[in-house]
Amino acid sequence: MLAAKGGVMQYGRWKGFVAMLAVAAIAVGAACAGGAGKADARAAGTLLVAGATGGTGREVVELALARGFKVRALVRNEAKARALFGDRVSYAVADLRDPAVVPAAVAGADYVICVLGSNSRREPDNKPELIDYGAVKALAESARAAGVRQFVLQSSMGVTDPDHMLNKILDNVLAWKLRGENALRAAGVPYTIVRPGGLSDGPAGVAGFKVMQGDPKVLGLTPRADVAAILVNALGRKAALGKTFEVVGDEHGSPPDWDHFFDGLRADGR
Repeated sequence: MLAAKGGVMQYGRWKGFVAMLAVAAIAVGAACAGGAGKADARAAGTLLVAGATGGTGREVVELALARGFKVRALVRNEAKARALFGDRVSYAVADLRDPAVVPAAVAGADYVICVLGSNSRREPDNKPELIDYGAVKALAESARAAGVRQFVLQSSMGVTDPDHMLNKILDNVLAWKLRGENALRAAGVPYTIVRPGGLSDGPAGVAGFKVMQGDPKVLGLTPRADVAAILVNALGRKAALGKTFEVVGDEHGSPPDWDHFFDGLRADGR
């Protein structure tokens, strides 16, 4: 217990106490989001994050840095990215609608996490066929040529349903995402495909997940930070390779044991 004089904690000890609280808060935050506060032994190498300035992409970058990865942010607007990440990451500036620029952006990366997503309502030039399919295909093929160890793709639940509402209102976005998935599978690079349901901005590590396969018609939300934790924790895990699965948040569940999270999932084609 810290001593106090006249009901007021002495300044030196108070300062040390605040420092201890700050360190503890950082450790707890890292543990909730990613399962461990220290650098991960699997995290040797460079991680390319495509879509780094998006909502999920920002969470991926922060968690990957905490895990000890050297992060390369693949972005169109470097000034926007630097305002978020400063000098903590390196930058590959490219417009992924042009496949010719992709190989240079991927060269030297050990891992790729792709969290790209089109929104043709907000950005009419970013059609799903150019982003959710074309850019993913170019990244996957470049990753294979560059010897990338693993490509982790955020896709979406509902991609196998051609009558899904999102296809009707967003230029067949889910159909193009499915084509992007298939392009990744065909590219020959080791991969993991995560299909979250709706995304929310809640805190990470509060609850658990419902993990499914076969693209069932299930409604549910998952915090972006939790999706980012799944994407980052898939890296370097043999149990995650060649697998596609759906996930939604489970408010009654417990935070996952990442060492076994991917074990029971069926590999594609089995």
